[in-house]
Amino acid sequence: MGKGADSRAAARAGKKAGASGGSAPRAANSPELELVASPKRQAILEGMLEAIGVKGYEATSVRTVLDRTGLYRQAFYDNFADKDDCYLQAFDAGVERVEALVLAAASVREPWMEQLRNGLGALLAFLDEEPDVGRALVVEVHAAGPEALAKRTAVMERINAFLDRAREEAGDGAAPPPIAGEGIAAGIHAIVHSRLATGADEGFEDLLPEFMYFAVLPYFGAERARAEMQAARG
Repeated sequence: MGKGADSRAAARAGKKAGASGGSAPRAANSPELELVASPKRQAILEGMLEAIGVKGYEATSVRTVLDRTGLYRQAFYDNFADKDDCYLQAFDAGVERVEALVLAAASVREPWMEQLRNGLGALLAFLDEEPDVGRALVVEVHAAGPEALAKRTAVMERINAFLDRAREEAGDGAAPPPIAGEGIAAGIHAIVHSRLATGADEGFEDLLPEFMYFAVLPYFGAERARAEMQAARG
């Protein structure tokens, strides 16, 4: 997950122009979407997430996305069956982009806590850079139906699995019950969801120290958790 303050600064260090029309800039260092086959398809996927983040899932239509991207209906229907199909593919592409940012920041050669601090820092920097996309992925997924929620569940399971790798470093005698990773992920998700849902568009990186304390505490105890909170503030 990022290289502390340096990685978070890099995530803010500029924005790359969108592929077409009215698409908003994306966070610096964001990788290209592997699911995208053409510039028009990329513009529609990005436009779908941005529009939903601004207007909400129910209020967003195919026309909303086309107006935002400056493309024609044929371009949309050449690539997607309908709005629902487009959102599901946009969700996959958006998650892939965010996960790539997080994984690039969190070197597998580092200890678990370094990976957590760096990767979580990269995620929060992304939310500060692109809160509308964050809303589309975190908040509006609930309005998109069971298939979208199943995709969200798969993402949460990957997060849980990473968090629970902490027990390998903590040792069996000190490690909490297996549900700990799920609880940590759910707690962080709930706070991010609440802030995005109420319209927050900045301040996510400020949450890193408290999130580190919350995540480290069950596995390594209060003293180590406080030290990691201080490290995140530095």
